[in-house]
Amino acid sequence: MKVSAVVGGWALVVAALVSTGCAKNVEVEEKPRGATQVSEYYPLSVGNTWKYVVNGRADKMVEVKILKEEGGFFHDTQGGQLMADSFGIRDQKRYLLRGPLETGHSWTNVVSVSSTERYQILRVGAPCEAPAGVFKDCVQVEARNRVDVDTTLVNTFTFAPGVGLVRIQVEAEREGRRIPQTWLELTSFQVKPAQG
Repeated sequence: MKVSAVVGGWALVVAALVSTGCAKNVEVEEKPRGATQVSEYYPLSVGNTWKYVVNGRADKMVEVKILKEEGGFFHDTQGGQLMADSFGIRDQKRYLLRGPLETGHSWTNVVSVSSTERYQILRVGAPCEAPAGVFKDCVQVEARNRVDVDTTLVNTFTFAPGVGLVRIQVEAEREGRRIPQTWLELTSFQVKPAQG
């Protein structure tokens, strides 16, 4: 499945997802995020490129590159369409990251008549790391979507300012247990500052 489906439609498919949250959670005292703009956490400019390793396998790599901007949305090589607005970072159906950037802040996205995704910011201002490096002031978001009566899909996204998505982790939750499905970790990136 394409990375755009991870970023935009990850909650709809479990097994085929290619995903990334922070490579390692580092215990630190969180700090409030003053005037930081949400758009800083996913720089959207034509030419920006991110490379990810899938499930820690060097033979499985995914590259996402922004090809064009049209109607406010930035289109990438994986079919994704993202934009930053005054509320946050979104695709055409959902907010992936929405302000204010505060631990505990939550929002809901109704993506279809039978699918509601619930988001909550788990951490703000904590460092995170991936093969691409160590990043300061990361934001970690958890997205939950009930797949059926027994299973909830849990996606954890970690964003770094000036970088974008550092990690996406996908797990299936059944009877209180989380079963890892897939994850993506950032290995390299080339970004210009967010436009607008």
